[in-house]
Amino acid sequence: MHKVFVENTNIITSLGITTEEVVENMLKGECGLKIVDDNTYTQIPTPLSLIDRKLLFFNKDYTTFENLLILSIEKALEGSKIDITSDDTIIILSSTKGNIDLLEKKKIGKFSDDRIYLWKTAEIVANHFKNKNEAITVSNACISGVLALNLGRMLISSGKYKNAIVAGGDILSEFVIAGFQSFQSLSPQACKPFDEKRDGLSLGEGFGTVILSSSENGNGIQLTGGAGSNDANHISGPSRTGDGLYYAINSALKESLLDAIEIDFLSAHGTATDYNDEMEAKAFSLAMLEHVPMNSFKGYFGHTLGAAGIIEAVLTVESMKGNTLYKCLGFENLGVSKALNIIKENKEVENIRAALKTASGFGGCNAAVVFEKL
Repeated sequence: MHKVFVENTNIITSLGITTEEVVENMLKGECGLKIVDDNTYTQIPTPLSLIDRKLLFFNKDYTTFENLLILSIEKALEGSKIDITSDDTIIILSSTKGNIDLLEKKKIGKFSDDRIYLWKTAEIVANHFKNKNEAITVSNACISGVLALNLGRMLISSGKYKNAIVAGGDILSEFVIAGFQSFQSLSPQACKPFDEKRDGLSLGEGFGTVILSSSENGNGIQLTGGAGSNDANHISGPSRTGDGLYYAINSALKESLLDAIEIDFLSAHGTATDYNDEMEAKAFSLAMLEHVPMNSFKGYFGHTLGAAGIIEAVLTVESMKGNTLYKCLGFENLGVSKALNIIKENKEVENIRAALKTASGFGGCNAAVVFEKL
């Protein structure tokens, strides 16, 4: 079995278009969630985290979604030694909605009908980068990004490929926002994960890329284990017991040959809804992770859907590289039934050697991946 290393990364959110820029703004405590009163997105003023299109150059042959996905991959490649055109490199894409905005009346007919399909996006991206392998698409609600990372790990570990470009993203549209509003799940303010006053999630646009490789390039951070599960509870409501997420966490730790006591940092899903945060708290308690410093990154730039697992995994890696614990923005007082160790302030620590990233989503799906530092 081959080792799998994090070779390079990129993040594009409302807080910046590079990993470094996003981290710098997070350390300043900046929040990318702003009240949007624009009927292009919503009829009700709502806090959203939007990428500033004015800062970017878009190729007119590509949709907004395709442009941002390609841009994220290009920026990750800038600091990489990987040859994306090689037969040894596979492209894996993660999204929940893809080009969903093409269904809007004003955009109908601007692109071919098949552009709405995620397989077509994968084909376009692979062709853009002259990669001859058939790109793989992962779309399983909000765990898509974490599952895509774990798929990349398995393909490299098995020797099928030497490198994997794992990229994910989602843009916001009236369709996406209206869907969450119909669930009455959006907060009227920036979300507050795990806080006693949390009242719903916030949505954000985001794109992220993680380049995985069997070759160690110097930062020494490995992706050593991962797993997925389903709690088979409800189409939109998570398990009340947390057993599904616990199963994924336990399996990922076993695959990494680690015990819970060895985890130094936990990046939770943390949507700031009552049921999600409580479910996660119970799962972390079952996994004996209550002592572990943990956060949710969603207070900075919202829930980025198909990009969330990748963006938050990148920030987990950044925590490990800098031995820095980022505060859970918006959190003040614990609002779940288990005594979690939520990070209240940015803090430098001696060493973050092992970290866990989790995700949960509609349909009862759960996933977890483990990162370790050499």
